[in-house]
Amino acid sequence: MQRPRGTETPLPPEIVMTPTPVCLACGRTADATPLIALTYRAGAYWICPQHLPVLIHDPARLVGQLPGAEGLRPADHHD
Repeated sequence: MQRPRGTETPLPPEIVMTPTPVCLACGRTADATPLIALTYRAGAYWICPQHLPVLIHDPARLVGQLPGAEGLRPADHHD
């Protein structure tokens, strides 16, 4: 069901979106590499496949690039 035009709920101002999607770790665009979209703390971010393991295994390396990264825990390994 589509809502009538003009009745869309505006995005809250705290939602962070970049005009051109770029990897939050390396800054490459979708023209250079595939990007994976993610949402966190009401923000929209992108990360490339090369840096997805950083997000999973060492999120502290994203401090300053991903708000709240200092509070993320690395994945537990059950090898």
